[in-house]
Amino acid sequence: MSRTGTGRTVPAPTDAVWRLRRRLERLIGIAATEGNAVTVLRNGDEIFPAMLSRIRAARQTVDMMTFVYWKGDIAREFAHALAERARAGVRVRLLLDGFGSRLIDDGLLRAMGRAGVQVAWFRRPLLLSPLKQNHRCHRKALIVDERFAFTGGVGIAEEWCGDARGPHEWRDTHVEVRGPAVDGVAAAFAQNWAECHDELFDEHDRFTGHDPVGEAVVQVVRGSAALGWQDMQTVMRVVIESAEQRLRLATAYFCPDEFFVGLLCAAARRGVRVEILLPGPCTDKRVCRLAGQQYYERLLACGVRIFQYQPTMMHAKVVTVDGVAALVGSTNFNRRSLNHDEEVLLAVLDPGTTATFDAHFDEDIEVCEPIRPERWKRRSPARRVAEAAVTPIRRYL
Repeated sequence: MSRTGTGRTVPAPTDAVWRLRRRLERLIGIAATEGNAVTVLRNGDEIFPAMLSRIRAARQTVDMMTFVYWKGDIAREFAHALAERARAGVRVRLLLDGFGSRLIDDGLLRAMGRAGVQVAWFRRPLLLSPLKQNHRCHRKALIVDERFAFTGGVGIAEEWCGDARGPHEWRDTHVEVRGPAVDGVAAAFAQNWAECHDELFDEHDRFTGHDPVGEAVVQVVRGSAALGWQDMQTVMRVVIESAEQRLRLATAYFCPDEFFVGLLCAAARRGVRVEILLPGPCTDKRVCRLAGQQYYERLLACGVRIFQYQPTMMHAKVVTVDGVAALVGSTNFNRRSLNHDEEVLLAVLDPGTTATFDAHFDEDIEVCEPIRPERWKRRSPARRVAEAAVTPIRRYL
């Protein structure tokens, strides 16, 4: 056991957790927080009820941001819940990406506005200079009463409903966080809200402290569009280079650059079991899939194992390392997430939470098709041409 600066006794961390924590803190410059509770939520049947329950119980504030807000029953259910809380006197703010949420039902927007929901748009395409069109807000976050926060890969649309039982029920992962790390997720919302709205906070914000509610150490990292090396790239690099036994990566969009492909190969060559879980036949971005497939042969030759998820679109964004730490949030393993978009990512340094992610990974690969190296080498010339054809736009995928 050890004591924190506040005198609170906490379990002594393992050497691997402590080493990874200090690398992330020093190289990113963001302190991790202790005393958090992280609940892993898998697929819409678990994710949406948990989020809606927190919204409906809100007493002071609801802040929500999303890249995708489309149409359907779940879109109406969220709109009605947000509107009801606003009518009850709760301060409700909704931040929508100007491109990703462009398909939202105008009737829902009007109903929420009449109820008092403050709706803001992040970089609507028609109002932007060409230089900003490519930089989107891909963050997903819900913060309720400054005590509960959600983030992960889920958008507000019918595609995410259900339990990944078929092509129309996407596979995804979200987490609920309680404890000091809630502030980091709230800061991600505030950063983008400040760009879109004149008022950053009001009398509803209490700025309360957080009592310890669990044992998870969590670092919240925000990625923003800018030139040069980004924090998201640093997080991924630190985790890959720190792996000693096993590295697992699940991502909806796999289109890294040469540098990160080299990191994955280097990890495999030093004896790390590297496993990558990707969408299979059900994918909503076939161009991105083609761009990533250019690297399969090289990765397979290094010993990396690649699995393609068969039942439906695999949209989760989760990395686990050595069974002790995990990354989860809105960030994919592609150039767009790592270089161009606004993202939020949790580094969860907790073996218990990581074990849950690993158990889900084990279940997922049971319904995957592995990419066989020899068979992949024999893929058709037409496929190779298609992979090469998307090379000029790979940096935007």
